[in-house]
Amino acid sequence: MPFFDIDKHQKMQLFDGVKIRTAYGEKIMMSFIYFEPNSLVPQHSHPHEQMGMVLEGRFRLTVNGESKIVEKGDVYLVPSNAKHSARSLTDSAVALDIFSPPREDYKYQ
Repeated sequence: MPFFDIDKHQKMQLFDGVKIRTAYGEKIMMSFIYFEPNSLVPQHSHPHEQMGMVLEGRFRLTVNGESKIVEKGDVYLVPSNAKHSARSLTDSAVALDIFSPPREDYKYQ
């Protein structure tokens, strides 16, 4: 399918206050992440390369021990197997993450 209406995809709960919607092909995945205020994506790692952009708001992103508050328009890279986490601040935020290859655990049913 070459076209997606992401707003019609059901949001999946990842963590308290963090939900995603995804669209994917055979070798790439887009993941729209919705943070409620003061929400945490705990430290984790995965074999997928991840690159993202903040679409709305801002949040603290930590990659391999280096932290930065990223805000609308900022782009970031999370290398394969890097330990990383994210925490929204006092406002909500939205980010777009690209994964290669697609994450099986983020595919909708």
